[in-house]
Amino acid sequence: MSNMMNQEEMETLRGLIKDVDTAMLTTGTEEGLISRPMKTQEVEFDGDLWFFTKKETNKYEEILHDQDVNVSYAGKSYVSVRGRAEIVEDLDKKKELWNKAYEKFLQTSYDDPNVVLIKIKAEAAEYWETGNFTKKIAFFYKRMTGQSSKSTDLNETIELNK
Repeated sequence: MSNMMNQEEMETLRGLIKDVDTAMLTTGTEEGLISRPMKTQEVEFDGDLWFFTKKETNKYEEILHDQDVNVSYAGKSYVSVRGRAEIVEDLDKKKELWNKAYEKFLQTSYDDPNVVLIKIKAEAAEYWETGNFTKKIAFFYKRMTGQSSKSTDLNETIELNK
C-alpha cells in the first residue's frame, strides 16, 4: 500500500466506489479545469486508481504537464478523490487490467504502444453519504441562504498521509 491510510478509511472508501462503473477525471489545462468520464478499473482500491487511455488524447498531455487531478464518483454516495497522476506504460500491468470491452472501446489491444495507464495516487478523499434526507435539505437550505453548511455534518473527509 503506497499511502498511510488506515484500514478503516481504506475500507470505507473502497466500499463507496466499488460499484461505480464510471468516474469523472478532472485535469488542468491552460484554459482551466476539464472533466471527462473514465471507466473505473475492476481492481480492489488500495490507495491507487487506474484508468486506460491513449497517448493521442488531451488528458495524456494534460497529465504530463500537471499531475494534480481529481476523480469523482456518483453512485449510492458521492466521492471526490484528490491525487497525483502518472502515466504507466508497464505491459504486464496493462495485460493484468485489460478486458475485451477495452478492445471495442479503444479499438486496439493492450500491447499497443499508444495505450497507456493512468495511475492516480490518492492523497485525500471527501464523501457524502446519501440516505439522510433531513441533512440534505439542511445542507442545501444553508448553502442557498449563505449560511455555513458545516454544522449539518453531511460529508466526511479522509486525509491520506504519504
